[in-house]
Amino acid sequence: MAQIRITGGEWRSRLVKVSDQQQAQAQALRPTPDRVRVTLFNWLGHDLSGLRCLDLFAGSGILGFEAASRGAQVTFVEQAPVCFRQLQQNAAALRSGQNSAQLELIRADALKFLPSVRQPYDLLFLDPPYHQGWLEKIAPLLTHVARPDARLYVEAEHAVDVLGPWRSVKRAQAGQVFYQLLEQPCPTESPSIPAPSIP
Repeated sequence: MAQIRITGGEWRSRLVKVSDQQQAQAQALRPTPDRVRVTLFNWLGHDLSGLRCLDLFAGSGILGFEAASRGAQVTFVEQAPVCFRQLQQNAAALRSGQNSAQLELIRADALKFLPSVRQPYDLLFLDPPYHQGWLEKIAPLLTHVARPDARLYVEAEHAVDVLGPWRSVKRAQAGQVFYQLLEQPCPTESPSIPAPSIP
């Protein structure tokens, strides 16, 4: 049984478990390393109170748990049964005594879940399995689930400069993993044209 330590917030130093069965059956599972998460939350800030967060390919759930530890309301979406069961166990252990509405767990395929979203999110974590084209598949659906000022965190096997209308504003690399924070550019304001004077 492997364990991952939450790096900050209310649950700092609490452990998220990754079972041997989970690691064996979910071969694409790659929990985000500690130093990458520290960098990410330096980018995002350490108080996420009031933000709605979507951890779309949740896996171990460590990104979503880090966000919830800092005050965000988090929806975890995971399809693999073994990963989902472990998510449920970790969520139950962490939120004992907490508002259960802070963590929402949904077992679903990402492409089927996204069209069902009714209220857009402020922050999205996208760390899909590699070499399966997931980012390209979900890109057309992101404007439906993310607010225009939402930030996207993306981990991938290659650099991601653009995803839909979002553009990379911060990026780094850890080994073979590229990770980046994306935002939509602020719309440029058209210069105002003065009204013609009336003689």
